[in-house]
Amino acid sequence: MLLFWKALIGLFVFDAALLGRRFVRLHCIVKAWPVAPKNPQHETVERVCEAVNYALIWYPKTVLCLQRATITACLLRGQGVHAQMALGAQKSPFKAHAWVEVDGRPINERNDVRAKYGVWERC
Repeated sequence: MLLFWKALIGLFVFDAALLGRRFVRLHCIVKAWPVAPKNPQHETVERVCEAVNYALIWYPKTVLCLQRATITACLLRGQGVHAQMALGAQKSPFKAHAWVEVDGRPINERNDVRAKYGVWERC
């Protein structure tokens, strides 16, 4: 339940950080967010993803993939998981997307995301 509240509050905080489309601000936050010195349990990734998904249901606005990836990466790192936010784009039609990877695998995301979007940044 605590993870749900952290996710929901985090969505509000990161939404405020995006005012004026300050992508750079979110990128810097994720890049600097430390991994907690914890030994994560096997089900930690699932618990964090579930909390974020429930927070998305209760959030009053449509959430951008960048917000979802930011809060997921930060919550996972807070639980001791070495998570990376990946940013990618496809050429035609042009679309950009953000997602989270753990051990090089996308989590809480379609499995073909890396085939569809070329990664241009990981943080």
